[in-house]
Amino acid sequence: MPRSSVSKKKLFREFSKLNQRYVKRNYLKNLRRELLKAKDAHGLYQKEIWFMLWAYDLEFFTLKYASEDYGISHKKIGVEYVYPLVKEGIMYKHFDKMTPSQTREDHLFRDETKYNYRVRYALTQRGRIIVQQIYRNLEDQ
Repeated sequence: MPRSSVSKKKLFREFSKLNQRYVKRNYLKNLRRELLKAKDAHGLYQKEIWFMLWAYDLEFFTLKYASEDYGISHKKIGVEYVYPLVKEGIMYKHFDKMTPSQTREDHLFRDETKYNYRVRYALTQRGRIIVQQIYRNLEDQ
């Protein structure tokens, strides 16, 4: 068994932190605590907060893209994540079904028309503030 280089003075401590030169940043250590605080403060489930963290850097997204990138089925991502957040006012429909133009070129050259257009969703300002608050709290600790 290798000998420890730790001082005998630390023998009965509960913990001992590593030197700063070995661990530069350890923000995620407090992630669980911050998620619980955000959950209590805003009345959200943790899975919804995780999804907001995923969507934070996107201007908008479709359910198809979200399901492929996030790794959850198309139906489940809408029912369990996006629709409750839209109802809560944390996400909104960035482009709705009636948004596409009706020009002849659009109908000829685009896959999506007025009748098969996929809605684009985005975080509201309130949702972005919640995520920014989580990031800020993680960096401050």
